[in-house]
Amino acid sequence: MYSRARKGLVSEWWWTVDKLLLIAALLLLACGFLLSLSASPSVTPRLRIDDSFHFVKRHAVFLAPALIILISASFMNLRQVRRFSLLLLVGSIAALMLLPFIGFSAKGAVRWLAVGPLLVQPSEFLKPAFVVITAWLFAESAKQPPIPCNLFAIGLFALCAGLLVIQPDLGQTVLLAMIWGAMFFMAGMPWIWIAALGGIGIGGLGVAYLTMSHVSGRIDRFVTGTGDNFQVDRGLEAITNGGWLGQGPGEGSVKFGLPDSHTDFIFSVAAEEFGIAMAMLLVTVFAFVVIRGLYHGLNERDRFAQLAVSGLVLQFGFQALINMCVNLRLMPAKGMTLPFISYGGSSLMAVALGMGLVLALTRKRADHYARREARIGPMAVKAALPAGA
Repeated sequence: MYSRARKGLVSEWWWTVDKLLLIAALLLLACGFLLSLSASPSVTPRLRIDDSFHFVKRHAVFLAPALIILISASFMNLRQVRRFSLLLLVGSIAALMLLPFIGFSAKGAVRWLAVGPLLVQPSEFLKPAFVVITAWLFAESAKQPPIPCNLFAIGLFALCAGLLVIQPDLGQTVLLAMIWGAMFFMAGMPWIWIAALGGIGIGGLGVAYLTMSHVSGRIDRFVTGTGDNFQVDRGLEAITNGGWLGQGPGEGSVKFGLPDSHTDFIFSVAAEEFGIAMAMLLVTVFAFVVIRGLYHGLNERDRFAQLAVSGLVLQFGFQALINMCVNLRLMPAKGMTLPFISYGGSSLMAVALGMGLVLALTRKRADHYARREARIGPMAVKAALPAGA
């Protein structure tokens, strides 16, 4: 345990970081590994992999760098968060531009770059960087009206959305649009802009439905309930089969018919083996992270930190919500991972980075202690200040 009187970077971090958010993130990481043990062995026979724990071992390998990224990112200050996010955004956009030429194709989409023995999905790292830079642009728009920062934010969204559509990856495009729209609203933009851009978004979905067969097929199958809904139906069957307390760890049977049981449908496996109680616990933790983050955003004085924190936790929450709704057959399948839970190195490390940025942006700073001093007096605040503050 670190003393408040002890000077040092780690000590200051410990006394200023939001420990409840940190614990929630670590709990989800632990749950992800536990559920990987349950879901992954059912996938290996279909892929003709001899080692039943192949994906479990790979998940464990990705956990270490994810944890390092989570903690390291949380040490940044506001300026470092902006600079790092700008570099990451430029790198991610460059990688997305290279995908059509040197990307790895799977399931009819080109979304991965081969980096040595690993496949990296640039769109996963684009999301947290996009949120932070968009927040900075919206915040600067209020500070420097002569600079058309709002137009830059619109242009940035159009560029990123276009690169995602090319892959094609409509699910990530919709997620990015939801986050950007929420931040646009929180930034206090005129209603006429909101209505116009909302109309463009709806029109874009209509065009996707008319021009992309895989999009129209998924929507038609969801609306009519006919056609190839095998995986979605099996996912819902797994949830129903689990009951309140589940079949027990490793005892699920429906998961063997789920091709993506370790990724997109891991929530169904959790419900089958550990019951609806486990599913509700996961929902509670995800909801806590979002509500806690929005609470911080509401109490932030710095406009950039306010928008960035809110955007990052909404990205986290929207992604989890989409995944769980697909598992519950409440929306068409989108191929969206469950943050911290689903197998996937790029997803795991990108989500860890996003949560690390949330922890960095919500650390107690001078403005927090100034507000507290106004409430309880300067002597009480002085006693609570971390070393070097």
